[in-house]
Amino acid sequence: MAANDRPVITRKGQESSKTSQSGGMALVTGVGPQHTSATKLWFGTASNAPGFRSLPHHHGGAETGAYLLSGNARIYLGKDYQELVELSAGDFMFVPPFLPHLEANTSTTEELWWLPAAIQRTS
Repeated sequence: MAANDRPVITRKGQESSKTSQSGGMALVTGVGPQHTSATKLWFGTASNAPGFRSLPHHHGGAETGAYLLSGNARIYLGKDYQELVELSAGDFMFVPPFLPHLEANTSTTEELWWLPAAIQRTS
């Protein structure tokens, strides 16, 4: 079998932290160009420390989906980041390309964990 005819497995502890960071959030790549042949897909984990609030950012041309594994999050968006959306563990979120936003962990004692995936759109 050719190399591209087999799945690529990233074992626990072999993930890559050499990825573009998103507004100060800690991202770890499980599937992505850092160590697989993926060219448009990024899939990994993200964590926010207690009380964390990211810098304003967007994900470029990528369509991003996320599942909140644990904790409670607040997403700020809109003019001067005055609009907000609340998420709790078990919620899914879709972030359209180029949408400026920032994330916050509403807990000052518990870490927040996301399971995000991004697909780079082709032009």
